[in-house]
Amino acid sequence: MQLLFTRSYEHGLHKGLGIIDGEVKSFPPKLKIPHMGWNQINIKNQCKLLNNIENDSFVYFCHSYYPVPKDSDIVAATCDYGSLFACAVNKGNIYGVQFHPEKSQGVGLKMLENFVKLC
Repeated sequence: MQLLFTRSYEHGLHKGLGIIDGEVKSFPPKLKIPHMGWNQINIKNQCKLLNNIENDSFVYFCHSYYPVPKDSDIVAATCDYGSLFACAVNKGNIYGVQFHPEKSQGVGLKMLENFVKLC
């Protein structure tokens, strides 16, 4: 997902693909990094990738950076790790998630099924 954004600060300043306007930032050093393990997502804007996924479902994370989109309307879901961050985005037919669907058991399997149906 992070490649979709305009720029990232991971290991220096780097240009992204620019498909989504925004940047990727590091979690503050006061937090345990990486953010690893199970955490809940809060669905903000329903998108087809999240069809039949319940709000506050648990998914598996392993990351040290998080996206900050300029347009909050593309944020499909957020997660709280020290503060709220976008963990799922949807812009047209572009979808991205910050967590690992393949490690997120039934919830992740449903998202992968939804993605296959979209294709």
